[in-house]
Amino acid sequence: MSILPIDSGRYGSEEMRRIFTEEARLQKMLDVEAALARANAKYGLIPSEAAEVIAERANVNYVKPERVKEIEARIRHDIMAVVEALAEVCGEYGGCVHVGATSYDIVDTATALQLKEAIAIIEERLKELCQLLCDLAIKYGDVVMIGRTHGQHALPITLGFKFAVWASEFARHIERLREVKKRILVGKMSGAVGTMAGFMGKGMEVQEEVMRFLGLRPETISTQVVQRDRLAELICLFAIIASSLDRIATEIRNLQRPEIMELAEGFEPGQVGSSTMPHKQNPIDCENVSSLAKLMRSLVIPALENIPLWHERDLTNSANERFIIPESCILLDEMLRRTIRVLRNLRVYPENMKKNLELTKGRIMSEAVMIYLTRKGMSRQEAHRLLRELSMKSMAEGVHLSDVLKRDERVRAFLTEQEINELMRPENYLGESQKLIDKAVSEALAVLKQKRPET
Repeated sequence: MSILPIDSGRYGSEEMRRIFTEEARLQKMLDVEAALARANAKYGLIPSEAAEVIAERANVNYVKPERVKEIEARIRHDIMAVVEALAEVCGEYGGCVHVGATSYDIVDTATALQLKEAIAIIEERLKELCQLLCDLAIKYGDVVMIGRTHGQHALPITLGFKFAVWASEFARHIERLREVKKRILVGKMSGAVGTMAGFMGKGMEVQEEVMRFLGLRPETISTQVVQRDRLAELICLFAIIASSLDRIATEIRNLQRPEIMELAEGFEPGQVGSSTMPHKQNPIDCENVSSLAKLMRSLVIPALENIPLWHERDLTNSANERFIIPESCILLDEMLRRTIRVLRNLRVYPENMKKNLELTKGRIMSEAVMIYLTRKGMSRQEAHRLLRELSMKSMAEGVHLSDVLKRDERVRAFLTEQEINELMRPENYLGESQKLIDKAVSEALAVLKQKRPET
């Protein structure tokens, strides 16, 4: 019976969840044992025929999870249970299983194999999201809307500008993920305290061969475990990516408020928003992303706490890593999938954007007037004081700023009525927006086209 929603399939794609199933985890450990046997045989530590049998039988078709659990219940050691179960099915060559290795040679290397598959999925999702943001930036580059700071109307921007900012952010995440792979996708085969003593002078060669066979980088030097700064870096990166997804989700949720209604999640014909309020259309995907981001950020703490282990290692990392490794990958996969779905089905309301631009009756254009006055000879500080005074007057009287400006002799000494009318047009005060959009999109697309570095 399922307990956690991950178990029930509520979160994460099937392809991502499959990586972290009990059977898949066992198979990865058996893959490591098979590679170890082949390497040991190559360097004369076990007979070659033993390696062939071990490699053939290192498979969940032979080594059943149920049998591993039976042995673990008796001996209370999960990896030794795998070793014994594999040895059982290897007959006379069972004694050649696991020669020279320690438990975490198998665990950490198997984890790297799982993460290799998981990171590949996450990278593809990031690329899909970044491409989508680039497309939206181009599509809505000239749709003018209000930019907000402190939750207040600030200056005009375009919707495409907003998407371009996000595209640039996610291009950086792709670069970060590609960079971190070389530090994450490493394995070890170095024995009880990392000295490789159990490999009888062939430790460096065995480790190199095992990792070559598995497609991983060999750890430079380790204790009994791969040092946890590596895993902590990955979890921290996942939390940063999750927070960026949360940023997008939060913005869409805010812009979906009925009193704003500039953007909104898609809402399917048969979808229900509330069990009691028939009119409700809730931003449930964005809220889900924001909710999971809170959980993702919480996984950073145990990942960091796992770095300072006692001496050459203790077991205080083990139990929590059984949670944080699959959880972080599955949750980030879910958040990326939901965000992509939101953006693909996003409802855009340009008329509401146009209406909201006028809510402050032209006061959002006060900076434009101030800057133009300085060009006409008024000092910047004097222009600022004047526009602040006239903006407050516009607000107090409930009249458009242009009307206040046209009645003020200090302004009319510098500006004509036609100039004031032009300065009140939001589309005339977008600065270098289009150039910035083009630059951000161009750089993001260049990242997407880069060839992945070899792991």
